[in-house]
Amino acid sequence: MSNSQTASASFKADATWPAMSIAEAHALLTGTEGSPFEMAEETIRGIKLRVWKNAPASLRDLFEMGRAHGDLDYLVFQDERVTYEAHYRAVAKCAAALVERGVGKGDRVAIIMRNYPEWAIAFWATVVIGAVTVPLNAWLTGEELEYGLSDSGSKVAIVDGERLARIEDRLAAIPTLKHLIVARHAGDLPDKQELRVEAWADVVAAPGQYASLPDAALPSVDIGSDDDATIFYTSGTTGRPKGALGTHRNIITNLISLAISPARACLRRGEVPPQPDPDAPKRAFLLSVPFFHATGCHSILVPNLAAGGKIVMMYKWDPEEALRLIEAEKIAAFGGVPAMVWQVLESPRFHEFDLSSVESVSYGGAPSAPDLVQRIKQSFPKVSPGNGYGLTETSSVTTQNSAEDYQNRPSSAGPAVPVCDLRVVDADGRDLPIGEVGELLIRGPNVVKGYWNKPEATAAAIDKDGWFRSGDLVRMDEEGFVFILDRAKDMLIRGGENVYCVEIEDVLYAHPQVMDAAIVGIPHKVLGEEVGAIVQVTRGATVSEAALQAHVRAHLAGFKVPVRIEFRHEPLPRNANGKILKTQLREEFLAAMG
Repeated sequence: MSNSQTASASFKADATWPAMSIAEAHALLTGTEGSPFEMAEETIRGIKLRVWKNAPASLRDLFEMGRAHGDLDYLVFQDERVTYEAHYRAVAKCAAALVERGVGKGDRVAIIMRNYPEWAIAFWATVVIGAVTVPLNAWLTGEELEYGLSDSGSKVAIVDGERLARIEDRLAAIPTLKHLIVARHAGDLPDKQELRVEAWADVVAAPGQYASLPDAALPSVDIGSDDDATIFYTSGTTGRPKGALGTHRNIITNLISLAISPARACLRRGEVPPQPDPDAPKRAFLLSVPFFHATGCHSILVPNLAAGGKIVMMYKWDPEEALRLIEAEKIAAFGGVPAMVWQVLESPRFHEFDLSSVESVSYGGAPSAPDLVQRIKQSFPKVSPGNGYGLTETSSVTTQNSAEDYQNRPSSAGPAVPVCDLRVVDADGRDLPIGEVGELLIRGPNVVKGYWNKPEATAAAIDKDGWFRSGDLVRMDEEGFVFILDRAKDMLIRGGENVYCVEIEDVLYAHPQVMDAAIVGIPHKVLGEEVGAIVQVTRGATVSEAALQAHVRAHLAGFKVPVRIEFRHEPLPRNANGKILKTQLREEFLAAMG
């Protein structure tokens, strides 16, 4: 029996569940006139697509609506609190400053910093004037940041002091960059002939002073739904990173798509989805992923502004600090990648804090153990866990799985949101039957325009009919639930047999003493590759290599059993997007083998 089957067998639902199919629930939600989920058909870049009919036209429109939340907290960082009204004033001031410095519609503005309130202000200030935000990974080297700034042709960069130190000696090599605005920097700013360097406090205001800024209107500009809004650079597993060019519609689509899963869950139970209550308390969200990732920006920063939510930021991820903040700020929702959730659950201080405010735990970006669902339910009785699937190129969410559906299919990323179409194809692009493994193709108003200044890469990734090649190997069941098996490029081939890493990792995750796992290839002169594993074990774990091998062998074919397992007690290394750094792990693994 497979791991997913074992987990599914333990699910117990009311005898009446499900009250309707996924297709019936989606039809009811999207077919109601005036509903937030009502769909229409529009032609976008020559392709007819389903869109959310009643969505805001642009991020500027959404931002203006968000001001109504007034004196509620929007951003919390340590002892700093920024209300919606203060945030609006800071954004208006920053937007005017960008215009004064020559930034117009379509110009690029890079943001390179940690999760600070200034990040959010800079993002909104850029998109409300029709300029294009370029969020660069704050953990990149100076060389990598220079590439991002040069490739995007950014006119302005807004950075923190840490990032200034990395790029200071490279600024002369970026001819398009004319202005540098620096936040949270101690000491004097550098004097550069090639560009103007200014302090954030002089351009906008010092932290804590945003509320005292004058009430000013946003600079006037016309913004269309399909105008450029963001350039998010992909990880660049091969060659240089590529900048995914997103539109206002892409991000707004994600905003609406996120909300359909809980409504669908109600219908599946036979319940009527509740109407929004404007007087209900606003939820607090603990931010554990970076804003410079599509998840942090599109699925946390933007939706919270729409809903009047409070975003609580940490200087860096720490499970004990997360527990403290959950209690202090009455956090209703947290998540990240599955490993972060595990770290919270496994913390020796877990039971020291009042965690009764938690209503939602969601995660994605990496495979998760089916048993994680039950652990969350045990630890947070009010919580209905959920996960989802998406990529930078799909503006975050493409599929969602939650509530009873997730408990029933804990190995699945869920069905597609209604505005998205999915296909599973073979290597020649032919559609495969239900249940067979192939590459996932995605089409919808959430798919980005393409890659910035890279027409060949765009053509290779998105065909003339709008289908985006995800590079992910999946299977899909009869109801449209997607099961992610692996990245096509990361798949191991052992003696001619395809080995899907995620399949083995899922089995390892199911062992009670395993917190995290990564499968890597070990070179073999006959077989080509053998299976190796690196696992993070729980505190005080006693499991042996032979025991874990036997555990895998009990669920999977012999050729999938790791021939060597390395044990670690510290978290496995991940990039800022939550992806395990398998290249680094493989190098370390092979070095240890000698």
